[in-house]
Amino acid sequence: QVQLVESGGGLVQPGGSLRLSCAASGFTLDDYAIAWFRQAPGKEREGVSCITSSDGSTYYKDSVQGRFTISRDNAKNTVYLQMNSLKPEDTAVYYCAASNRITSARAMGVLSIITGWYDAWGQGTQVTVSS
Repeated sequence: QVQLVESGGGLVQPGGSLRLSCAASGFTLDDYAIAWFRQAPGKEREGVSCITSSDGSTYYKDSVQGRFTISRDNAKNTVYLQMNSLKPEDTAVYYCAASNRITSARAMGVLSIITGWYDAWGQGTQVTVSS
């Protein structure tokens, strides 16, 4: 059974950091593009970042570029999202998702973080940035 499980969310003050994890079971993450999405109350789900295994490339939404870093540990079958310099507007439920239709995050750019490309989703983890 294909399953993605996010963890690492929580409450953090503005300027703080969190590291989210996305652990896969039932399939090998290395065969897929993995992306992080987020959804704030009353807003649509939006793509945050993507990493592809074919070329090791990444893509970031403009508002998180330079603050967030996506990475993968194939030995642990896990993808991470390191989030630094967090802002209140980063508050959302964060989801990871997998796709076998995205070959290069660099080449596809913003298309790599479109929800329609992704078939497997985790249950989400809450991130709250507040003083």
